[in-house]
Amino acid sequence: MYQSHRDEEPYYGDGSVYVSPPTRTRRRMIIAALSLVAVLVGGVAVDRIAAVRAESRTAKAFQDGMGTADRPSVHVRGFPVLNQLAAGSLDHVDLTAHGIPADGSARPLPVTRLTVGMDGLKTSGSADEAHADSVTATAFLSYADVSSALGVQVSQGDESGWVDATAGLPLVGDVTVSAAVSAASGNRISFTDVRAEQGELLPPLKSLLDKALDEPIPLQNVPEGLRLRSVTTTEDGIDARFTGRSVTFHPDSSSA
Repeated sequence: MYQSHRDEEPYYGDGSVYVSPPTRTRRRMIIAALSLVAVLVGGVAVDRIAAVRAESRTAKAFQDGMGTADRPSVHVRGFPVLNQLAAGSLDHVDLTAHGIPADGSARPLPVTRLTVGMDGLKTSGSADEAHADSVTATAFLSYADVSSALGVQVSQGDESGWVDATAGLPLVGDVTVSAAVSAASGNRISFTDVRAEQGELLPPLKSLLDKALDEPIPLQNVPEGLRLRSVTTTEDGIDARFTGRSVTFHPDSSSA
């Protein structure tokens, strides 16, 4: 059925259509919507500022406690962070630190990289310490650092969970042995089932390898309260996995 142009928007000969201005009700709805968006954006910005401050404080506490040269990277999970801060505990925090030293040890083994996941991180208390209800962590130990600590050249073995250790002396030559890597009590890494792979295991070389591998090597720069659960070998180093409950990061908190 034919419908008159009077029932439609006004039409002009040049093809344009007249659009009437929004009604007062529509204008109010638009203003209200824009105001709500502004409030939400502002709230997110304020919450992010609070998260950045919490991340900075956690990073400082860890750096002071573990003696790292560089401040670790920290990321606070969850939203809104302001509500978590008001409750005095952050739901989950991820932290990554590099170059954790191991001073005061006969065989100091620094942690090349430490990644930490913390649940229930307390936000009150001293500014130079941090306390978490539960923690999971992985300490990556590069073969270069392991080699320096043991005094022999360590690399990935042919089998999963094994490493090769090479010792050499002038006029004697080199010898390479393989050893299984495992977690030992007291947050230590042990090397067992040592077997010769290449070269003649002469007494001077055997003595050198025995000194390097017979005794488990301690990880003395891990926060107190973390316990070593497992170790795995990779192409570039050893991953040591830890868990812990009620862990506090503060000065001199590294485990013995």
